[in-house]
Amino acid sequence: MHVVDHSREHSAQPGFEHHEAAAAKNAPAQWDQRYAGSEQLWSGRPNGALVAEVQALPAGRALDVGCGEGADAVWLASQGWAVTGLDVSGVALARAAVHARDAGVHVDWLHAGLTEAALPDGGFDLVSAQYPALLRTPGHEAERALIAAVAPGGVLLVVHHAGFEARPDTDGFDPADYVSPADVAALLDDDWQTVVNETRPREIPDSGAGAHHSHDVVVRARRLR
Repeated sequence: MHVVDHSREHSAQPGFEHHEAAAAKNAPAQWDQRYAGSEQLWSGRPNGALVAEVQALPAGRALDVGCGEGADAVWLASQGWAVTGLDVSGVALARAAVHARDAGVHVDWLHAGLTEAALPDGGFDLVSAQYPALLRTPGHEAERALIAAVAPGGVLLVVHHAGFEARPDTDGFDPADYVSPADVAALLDDDWQTVVNETRPREIPDSGAGAHHSHDVVVRARRLR
């Protein structure tokens, strides 16, 4: 479940601006192509870390960043949350809408990248980013957008595969170019209480593109004011 951010700043590194601008421009088409290549890319079940960290919270307004085919968003809606599902892939969102309809729940689907979505500051009681593909920028725009979207008293939950950023570049994808939970946690100030920041074994689905990953990094923080 991923969303690729479209916003990039300049860098002094040769070729960086061109490479990253091209990556951002092509991201929606690339994700559409990836989803179109299979009937179902992910397992269809909500992520275990989301369920574990959220099931005891009172329902409110939730943002599912990189909602993909909608399993997390639909689960949240079934728990009483008013959910906005955000993704750059129209193919994924079309599947997510069918999933929600079949489950008998309502989700607001938003076809956009994170920083271009014009989300309201403090608009959500829960912001969940499960295995997001958010490009790093010198100004930390993606991280700041996640943080800004959380309402006072609300929760930010960021989960990723442990060590993903250290894996070798494959097919032109360099994991080190993408935001990690540690990147987000590093920007949390005294207005935040970090409740969870740990690596743990993950509930491994029996299907889906991420089934081979065995451990997650989980960051859950509450905005105090």
